[in-house]
Amino acid sequence: MTEAEDRKPQSDEARMAFTPPAGVEVGDSESETTSEFALPKGLGVPQPPPPEEGSAFSAPRGYSAEDTLPGFTPPGGIPQVSLTKDVPWQDRMRTMLRMPVAERPAPERPHKAEEEGPAVPRVLDLTLRIGELLLAGGEGAEDVEAAMFAVCRSYGLDRCEPSVTFTLLSISYQPSLVDDPVSAARTVRRRGTDYTRLAAVYQLVDDLSDAETHISLEEAYRRLAEIRRNRHPYPTWVLTAASGLLAGAASVLVGGGLLVFVAAAVGAMLGDRLAWLAAGRGLPEFYQFTVAAMPPAAVGVALTLSHADVKASAVITGGLFALLPGRALVAGVQDGLTGFYITAAARLLEVMYFFVGIVTGVLVVLYFGVNLGAKLNPDAALHISERPYWQIAASMLLSLTFAVLLQQERSTVLAVTLNGGVAWVVYGAMRYAGELSPVASTAVAAGLVGLFGQLMARYRFASALPYTTAAIGPLLPGSATYFGLLSIAQNEVDAGLVSLATAASLALAIAIGVNLGSEISRLFLRISSPEKRRSAKRTRGF
Repeated sequence: MTEAEDRKPQSDEARMAFTPPAGVEVGDSESETTSEFALPKGLGVPQPPPPEEGSAFSAPRGYSAEDTLPGFTPPGGIPQVSLTKDVPWQDRMRTMLRMPVAERPAPERPHKAEEEGPAVPRVLDLTLRIGELLLAGGEGAEDVEAAMFAVCRSYGLDRCEPSVTFTLLSISYQPSLVDDPVSAARTVRRRGTDYTRLAAVYQLVDDLSDAETHISLEEAYRRLAEIRRNRHPYPTWVLTAASGLLAGAASVLVGGGLLVFVAAAVGAMLGDRLAWLAAGRGLPEFYQFTVAAMPPAAVGVALTLSHADVKASAVITGGLFALLPGRALVAGVQDGLTGFYITAAARLLEVMYFFVGIVTGVLVVLYFGVNLGAKLNPDAALHISERPYWQIAASMLLSLTFAVLLQQERSTVLAVTLNGGVAWVVYGAMRYAGELSPVASTAVAAGLVGLFGQLMARYRFASALPYTTAAIGPLLPGSATYFGLLSIAQNEVDAGLVSLATAASLALAIAIGVNLGSEISRLFLRISSPEKRRSAKRTRGF
């Protein structure tokens, strides 16, 4: 090669960075090690020295691999969880929801699936529609999630995760770890109390969860449409009469007579009609509670101004019994105790708004009554006459009418009436005969209501709400609420706040007692063989 040829610019191929320099021998490329993690030739890896005697890394004397405890995964693998099939689906689904996804037992077979497999979007849509009816009917968030999980699992979708908040339902399904998840959501905008519809939805979920029942997706949609179209079992005039009887029974419960019974019933029915009128005009529920609380208070003030020999306080207290949102309070506390804190906060905030509406309506009437010269005595709360037989009968009538207002099935009315009577007997025995604290007496009575209600619901494979909500009616703190408001209207703010704090304590005692009774009922139920219902891990403040 001449000197002129050396000075000529080389081609792009000659100037490539991967072209070896002249004079360097290149071996077989297939046999060369090209990994950047490979050690160079001739470089040895020093081995760590053996641990000294007594070191923290040395095995203890007498150590044997056969004697070691199982680590994170047992030698035989994680045992399969087999849930008993003779318990209600609520408990089985709740148990699986509290398991990690990897440990949930797979469904035996998707017996509701079509030949080509279930249509995932339609199954999720059906699940959300069922959850919407349950949540709008007042069911707790944990029970709604259990029902949604049961519907998905009955159609073979085992890797699904439902999520429930106060107004939003969502569910996500992922076929496997490498597939894209499918998610759907639905908003609950309207709420209504109809326990007949709630029981029908529970029956549908129970039939879907039954391995011996074959319900196609189209059949499930048809039954759900029929449930939505069903009319209320009781007409409007029956609900108005039930509201009056409830207030009258509550007035007898706190010491009223026949005239007080009639006056409280008339005031409550007027309030109910005003609330219906406000609802028909599209007013929010806050104003509905406000206008519904005014007529009973006005009737009580009118009786006082007429100098009639009646207990006007019992008239106003009876009207408050028909308005206090007992079920919403119990549902809020239950959601908080089961870990649904966002939903619990929203429910309790709703209860607070309703309570403020009631307070506003009663305070307006009491303020004008006091200015007109009405002699209302707050000390009358300390002199409630003890008439056990009349009070037991009044408590049962109160529970009966409360069940009608909740649109319960006729087959459940007798059971909830007896449950309410038993609750008042327990409360009266502890409060008057045993002279115990009213908060403790209320908590124990509410606990029995929750216990019997859950056991009856599990026996009937239905929701526990129809058996517990109306039964707690006689325990509601209507008297303490009224006397607290009366003290505030008479410029005795300290005494009023104390009485309202007592009412709040009684309300919380009812809610916690019902939830505790429901949890105790699970001790009598056999949920699973090797895996019991898991509780949430506690952080102990860390």
